[in-house]
Amino acid sequence: MAGSQRDVVILGSGPAGLTAAVYAARANLHPLVIEGEPSSTSDQPGGQLMLTTEVENYPGFVDGILGPELMQRFREQAARVGAEFVTGKASKVDLAPGNSRIWATHHGDEEPFVTARALIVATGARSIMLGVPGEDTLLGHGVSTCATCDGFFFRGHEIAVVGGGDSALEEAIFLTRFADKVTLIHRRKELRASKIMQDRAFANDKIDFRWDSVVTEVVGNGKVAGVGLRNVVTGEEDHLPVTGLFVAIGHEPNTAIFRGQLELLDNNYIVTHDGTRTSVESVFAAGDVQDHVYRQAVTSAGSGCMAAIDAERYLESLG
Repeated sequence: MAGSQRDVVILGSGPAGLTAAVYAARANLHPLVIEGEPSSTSDQPGGQLMLTTEVENYPGFVDGILGPELMQRFREQAARVGAEFVTGKASKVDLAPGNSRIWATHHGDEEPFVTARALIVATGARSIMLGVPGEDTLLGHGVSTCATCDGFFFRGHEIAVVGGGDSALEEAIFLTRFADKVTLIHRRKELRASKIMQDRAFANDKIDFRWDSVVTEVVGNGKVAGVGLRNVVTGEEDHLPVTGLFVAIGHEPNTAIFRGQLELLDNNYIVTHDGTRTSVESVFAAGDVQDHVYRQAVTSAGSGCMAAIDAERYLESLG
């Protein structure tokens, strides 16, 4: 990749990035995918689906499919039609219309830049986690950050949701469709959510509340069996027996290297218009890096398709 110029460079290899790679490769644009580096975060190749187990809501898989297997199929398809992959993480960019430069790191060492006539940003977002013992090891084994994705697996269970904003209450209310009981754990005595969401939650007989409480650990051997709690007012320690824990304290898009170069929302998601176009005419954004509403694999894949088509049309306009 050193010093080369490419028609299309794609940052990220989740559903958005790999779908963009498939469409760009089939358009003979020979895309280069900077896919990330293996880690425990969403920056790794494959994105957040690499941290999930069963995926049952992606069309075409009647019996479901493991998240890592689904992403491996995406990657194999993109490679088969001609996408090229580089293992590394974009560390710095210099964005300009038709001439964006991208630097990447591999095992901590910075690589020479590559120049892109069109750049597709699909770096995704990461869930803000609690950072307590047991959370990492049980992620995907009872610990989840997506009720829409995983709620079905907790039919008849007693589970917990951490958070106090609209997203947490939306998750809790949605999960009552499946779980017998949902305990909302919040570090304060009052919720931050809108009044209408609070009213819905308080009116739901399946939702219980643990006020002034924080999770201190996630307990379980291979799957969640409970969480440790501490009351922040009294200091009292407690154990809550649950089989699932949904963390809903927010998401952070992977946009740090674009700040000051691309227009961002107040929550740091990339602003897109007229499809997937950004504030720089040759730069396009797809997936969770610009979507703070839906955050689903299928919507990310759809926006990846859009970004590739938008990039192709942009390059055609240059002649």
